[in-house]
Amino acid sequence: MISVLIVITTVVAGWSLIAGRLERRHVRAPLVLVLAGVITGVFTHSHIAVTLNSEVAQHVAEVILAVLLFVDATELPGGRLFGNDPGSAARALLVALPLSLVTMVLLGTLLLPGLPVALLLLVACIVVPTDFAPAETLVRDRRIPARVRSVLNVEGGYNDGIVSPLFLFALILVGTDSVTRTPMQALGTAVPFALKALLAGFVLGALVAWLINMADRAEWMTEQSRRIVVLVTPLLAYTVTTATDGNGFVASFVCGIAFRYVRQAPVRRRGASAPHASDFQLIEDTTSMMTMCMWFFFGNAVVLALGEGIDWPAVVLCLAALTVVRVLPIMFAFLGSTFTWRERLMVGALGPRGTTSIVFGLLAFNALPDGRYADTALYAMTLTVLGSVLLHGGGSVVIARSLTGPPPPAAGPGSPGTDEPDSSTTAEARKGDPLRAGQTVQAGTEQKAE
Repeated sequence: MISVLIVITTVVAGWSLIAGRLERRHVRAPLVLVLAGVITGVFTHSHIAVTLNSEVAQHVAEVILAVLLFVDATELPGGRLFGNDPGSAARALLVALPLSLVTMVLLGTLLLPGLPVALLLLVACIVVPTDFAPAETLVRDRRIPARVRSVLNVEGGYNDGIVSPLFLFALILVGTDSVTRTPMQALGTAVPFALKALLAGFVLGALVAWLINMADRAEWMTEQSRRIVVLVTPLLAYTVTTATDGNGFVASFVCGIAFRYVRQAPVRRRGASAPHASDFQLIEDTTSMMTMCMWFFFGNAVVLALGEGIDWPAVVLCLAALTVVRVLPIMFAFLGSTFTWRERLMVGALGPRGTTSIVFGLLAFNALPDGRYADTALYAMTLTVLGSVLLHGGGSVVIARSLTGPPPPAAGPGSPGTDEPDSSTTAEARKGDPLRAGQTVQAGTEQKAE
């Protein structure tokens, strides 16, 4: 473990020193950490499985996901639950997402006929949710219409919170021991977990935000103490809910929604300075550090999963998850909308996978019994995220150009073509990019100075 920490801290420190130079060449933190993880995994292959399949790794993954869900939930563009265009976001989250999950399960029964439906549902929950860590530049690409970026960002911020109860249900249904659970038994376990989480998350999020508001008005707090209390809020929601046999992930997500509405803090966006914007700086920087660690362990998982050989049916399934399983439900969900066919295709084609899939995959790998079930979950996660890094990370610019044409000409401030900050730039542009959050207020100041 000490050697792993040495490698991670060394690579993160080295990347931080030259982050600006690397970013100008479209080299992001996830890619650097994945390469470091792969190289480390090659030389420590015998220790990878022990590191990943451990109680410590499982708890670390759980805490990271809880914090990510909270941060995503506090990003409410336009002050609404589903952003500036709630109708389009609802199409993506409430129509296309369930269709993608169902399509993934049906396709899995054809390509992997020996596996139970519950495991295929678990795999679908791992590989379907989107995350912009491998292609965070997309949310600032002027070639992509603002409403497309907004839908992608809202979807990426909320689909993991929506999928997490279903993930827990599938995990319980598959079983972590020799006991066979029926769907009703699994549902009877998952539903009380979710109900407790809804109540605990709402109460804790609203209560902490109300207390912050009261302490602010009384001038009892400092800038640092505000940042600290925001950081510990999702940890409080997760631990309290877990201690009462609830779903800590759902609680963290609901806690973020309640916290956002009661606190009424402004939406964080690149290039905009606003009161209380620094409240989230600590949690965003901390989350970025944690996600970078997850990308390192993902590099380890690549070596572990591919070291056993290539399972071509699983490869086809994961490629389908990144393409047709994503595009076709989106095209169907947006029938009758004001989106053009090209914009619908953009929403479907630009759906990268990242940190959420990694965390779900590692949790399933740890919770499932050793053998084919655990290996399948890890293999599906690894192939899907690796394919997304190559397709969306390296090919996102090509996809954007092919679907939108050349970028608009440069324009001065206030002109129609100016790339003004909008609500589509949220936590998804920050995942895997620890310098992004810290530069938010500074960027807005420099823009005014110019």
